[in-house]
Amino acid sequence: MTGELQNKWAKCLEIIRDNIGEARTRTWFYPTKPKSFVDNVLTLVPPSTFYCEKYEDEFYHILSSTLRKVFGGNVQLEYEVSVIRNDASSNVKLSSSQQSHAIKNKFVRSMQAPSPMGEPSNVSTPDFDPQLNESLTFENYMVGESNRLPFTIAEYIANNPGKNDFNPFFLYGEVGVGKTHLIQAIGIRVKERKPNAKVLFVPLRQFQNLMASATIHKTIPSFVNWFQQMDVLLIDDLQELSHKDGTANVLFPIFNHLHQNGKTLVFTCDRPPMDLDGIQDRLIDRFKWGITEKLTKPDFALKKKILKFKAAKNGLRIPEEVIELIAEQSTGSVRELEGIVMGILTRSITLNAPIDLALAHEVMKHSIKKIEQKNINFDMIVEATAEFYKLNPDVIFSKSRVRDIADARQVIMYLSHKLTTLSSSAIGQKLNRRHATVLHGISAIEDRLPYAKDISLAVEKIEEELRR
Repeated sequence: MTGELQNKWAKCLEIIRDNIGEARTRTWFYPTKPKSFVDNVLTLVPPSTFYCEKYEDEFYHILSSTLRKVFGGNVQLEYEVSVIRNDASSNVKLSSSQQSHAIKNKFVRSMQAPSPMGEPSNVSTPDFDPQLNESLTFENYMVGESNRLPFTIAEYIANNPGKNDFNPFFLYGEVGVGKTHLIQAIGIRVKERKPNAKVLFVPLRQFQNLMASATIHKTIPSFVNWFQQMDVLLIDDLQELSHKDGTANVLFPIFNHLHQNGKTLVFTCDRPPMDLDGIQDRLIDRFKWGITEKLTKPDFALKKKILKFKAAKNGLRIPEEVIELIAEQSTGSVRELEGIVMGILTRSITLNAPIDLALAHEVMKHSIKKIEQKNINFDMIVEATAEFYKLNPDVIFSKSRVRDIADARQVIMYLSHKLTTLSSSAIGQKLNRRHATVLHGISAIEDRLPYAKDISLAVEKIEEELRR
């Protein structure tokens, strides 16, 4: 590695660190090394393929923009990883999914732009991307007693698309329990068996953004018609629909058309239909037409199974006593288990240390969330936020729009939404604000987190204080 390449990568790390924080940069980017930069192609060497997936999924935008800034606008990215750990002969090169992102952009454009005849674009064209992650299959989904029923229902739907036995399928559960994986697996199985089937996975936030664009361009009828062509529609994070009457009014005819024509509808949410606030009864009633199933956190046996699968995927051999320790002490979130495995991998590589109980304890100290072990409430969030911003808590409830006060108020909205069971209406009542203001505040913080260092630091530090 040349000195110039090393300096440029150090500059990239500095920019990334300013945007996502020291802890996440240390975990996800420090272990990766630059190998070469030839003909505008930057080759990075991450510890495993999981890091590549993480870069392409969670960190794509910050990584790509940083590389363009440091290496130039024409930079292309590829990864070189070992399929078998510490075995150079198993090294393979993987291209960054910039092409995949470009295809997704084409999908958006094709949906938004009607044909000259006023009809929606043909979703069978090569530009149409179902937005499915090929790694989220049924085969990669670990099944135990705690999730066997929702898995069985999902597999039945995937094997029998068009049947109305479980239509719609409404899957709910806490963050990180595998809801997105399970509904993506439905789409992947349908496409495997029926390649020409029109399958689409779309987070509700993306649906809202596309609808907003269609509204601006006065193409809502084409927007609705385009979605009504689907054979399988998978909508993620339905809780984002709360108090969004405009979005609900557009989703309603899409739902009716697809259901009446025997098309498959699947939704995920963080709560059951009856607990959704700010949604018209007519739509909630339709969510109940099929089957509603809760996806719970994995039990002890399933946690062990997940840990062993994740370890094997990354070429790790984790002793049984370490597996049992993690399974006993973790809260049960699949994402948390995944993070612990990656933490062990990173630490063992960085320190060249054996994987034992001491190393596992050190990783879990930084990985396991304490939220469930401590009942966090609204008043605690207000107190911790006021302390961080050095404000009198009373001023947060005032009508002041001073930047620090406004930021503190929105951080409280965001953390109350994330760490408590309060609805947006309840949060608004406590802050003397309308629920629409609360929803805007939550959305504003979510949008700023990846790029605003001050907000990212505030949320991180306040959460740490609340978990103590």
